[in-house]
Amino acid sequence: MRRCILALLPAVCLSAQEKPFDFHFQATTITQTHGPFDAAYSGANSLPPLRETDTSLTATLFLTVHYKGATLEIDPELAGGAGFGGVVGIAGFPNGEIPRVGKPAPTPYLARLSFKQTVSRFTWTIGKFAASDFFDNNAYSHDPRTQFENWALMYNGAWDYPADTRGYTFGFVQELSLGKSVLRAGTFLEPEQANQMHLDRHLAASHSEAFEWQQKYSSGGTIRALAFLNHANMGTYRDAGTDVVATRKAGTLKYGFGLNLEQRLTPNIGIFSRWGWNDGRTESWAFTEIDRTAAAGLSIRGGRWRRPADRLGFGVAANAISGDHRAYLARGGYGFLLGDGKLTHAGRESGFEAFYAWRALRGVTITPGFQVILNPAYNRDRGPVVVATVRCHLER
Repeated sequence: MRRCILALLPAVCLSAQEKPFDFHFQATTITQTHGPFDAAYSGANSLPPLRETDTSLTATLFLTVHYKGATLEIDPELAGGAGFGGVVGIAGFPNGEIPRVGKPAPTPYLARLSFKQTVSRFTWTIGKFAASDFFDNNAYSHDPRTQFENWALMYNGAWDYPADTRGYTFGFVQELSLGKSVLRAGTFLEPEQANQMHLDRHLAASHSEAFEWQQKYSSGGTIRALAFLNHANMGTYRDAGTDVVATRKAGTLKYGFGLNLEQRLTPNIGIFSRWGWNDGRTESWAFTEIDRTAAAGLSIRGGRWRRPADRLGFGVAANAISGDHRAYLARGGYGFLLGDGKLTHAGRESGFEAFYAWRALRGVTITPGFQVILNPAYNRDRGPVVVATVRCHLER
């Protein structure tokens, strides 16, 4: 959910040419609160309409070893904390670090253990990592530790990317660099159950493929086109009454597409946009319950007010679900993230986010921000939800 360690990208990528190994550290806390909001009714997976305040924590050690075009990456990580309502009730959830949190108590685990080899223009990587380390990258919105925190802004919300609860998987990625173009393809493990920790190693019926074409079309401008195929033990919304689990079948296919654009307008201003679509027939499995999404945003560095390390960001996302998915929720069905018990008046879930990242000290950034979420869980009978955020990020 950081191929070159995302927030530490420049430092790692440059130092890789200068010394045989690199060692870095990051720690991020995100505290969020929302007040009471209107709710005509609630279900088992509804965001509680009462005031909540929750905090998440991640801390990561990044160790990379380089030798003759090969790189070994080892990233032990610790995560803990909580999200609103136990992380339910909003498709575009406001805390992007929550996918790293499997338990409220701080828990250590190995986030990445991968080997990368580069020969001329061809690079391949195998091991444990996040699929988003390689795909759907964007200079202005790809890292909730330093950029936008909303799930539908940090990634393409319609890409049900393969991952365990913390956002990691095992896989194999190949990349071919052709001047201004990059072609990449990856194969990954899917979880055994929706949004669960255990990954399914029965590759014949459970696996995911992602394909991406990346093209630099101008100075500071890049477009990425994504396609994915997921095979897992998923259920089908149309065949389900109120229990999609009962319709699960090994090898069920889910597919989709995405576009990703970034453009630097001036040395201090950049814009980004994403569009995503998946078939919406099979249940959401690993990331979130979004079948259609469109997002855009603006990132401004503080050079104009003599704070070049600061960043100001504004982003907006509009999310939707398929007709089959909407009918399933209306019948009283539940997914792993959404379910208000019924869905009398459905609508698009929209989110707006603004933040100011203030570089307080070298390596220390404090980011106040807020989000407004309309029609949480696609339900016009609930919300809006206003979220206030304070994020503290340390990197060395």
